[in-house]
Amino acid sequence: MAKAKIALVAGKDSHGSGSHEHSAGCALFADLLNRHVDGVDAVVYKGWPQTPEALEDIAAVVVYSDGGGGHPVIPHLEQLDKLAAQGVGIMMMHYAVEVPTGEAGQRFLDWIGGYFETHWSVNPHWTADFTEFPEHPINNGMTPFSMEDEWYYHMRFRESMEGVTPLLSTVPPESTLTRPDGPHSGNPHVRKAVANKEPQHLGWCVEREDGGRGVGFTGGHYHDKWAVDQLRMFIINAIVWTAGLEVPEGGISTPKPTKEELDSYLPK
Repeated sequence: MAKAKIALVAGKDSHGSGSHEHSAGCALFADLLNRHVDGVDAVVYKGWPQTPEALEDIAAVVVYSDGGGGHPVIPHLEQLDKLAAQGVGIMMMHYAVEVPTGEAGQRFLDWIGGYFETHWSVNPHWTADFTEFPEHPINNGMTPFSMEDEWYYHMRFRESMEGVTPLLSTVPPESTLTRPDGPHSGNPHVRKAVANKEPQHLGWCVEREDGGRGVGFTGGHYHDKWAVDQLRMFIINAIVWTAGLEVPEGGISTPKPTKEELDSYLPK
């Protein structure tokens, strides 16, 4: 039986050593998938694949990159939309959940159910506490954990959350909104939501009408956080589910990488 091919698309590293290490993060997860998950073939591409055949017979595309107007997917919206129509899974991690409103934003709503919208969503660094996990294969094996990260929240989701399943949710403290209003820092809508203690969804998924699956995840700023067992399990569970495969009831555990192992993936 052919293995499910998973393309991990890494954007350029952009924040200095230890943050937004897209290539290193993709390489780590490709190795973990290939070593610990049967039936997958995870391949890393630094930047969008330049040859069309690279994404032929693909099960899922996972993008870990910077976003906004320079998102690596923007020049390839039509190509990715055609893949989605064929049932290919799509997952966006951290800054890759942000694209401009308009065509790109609408495609993200279609593909993964939500995205970071400037002047609506925010990107503070804070410690999120996850105490409950809705029943879903991606949450198999998950137990409560707390972690400091650049957790984006107040995403722009489909109207009435149609078809969107929240996976990682918590109520951010008001201390996450100490910055003045701005495209990424605050706005009246998010301030009202936090004051009302509305849960914010930092990880979510959809099952599309085309048969494909989509996932959004807003954490992932720091490379060393991949040593957190629950975070690593969530990402691997999510990638496997996005590719249309079954997630074991207890989730997918992988050995905790040492600092030396994590550092080995960083650019030399």
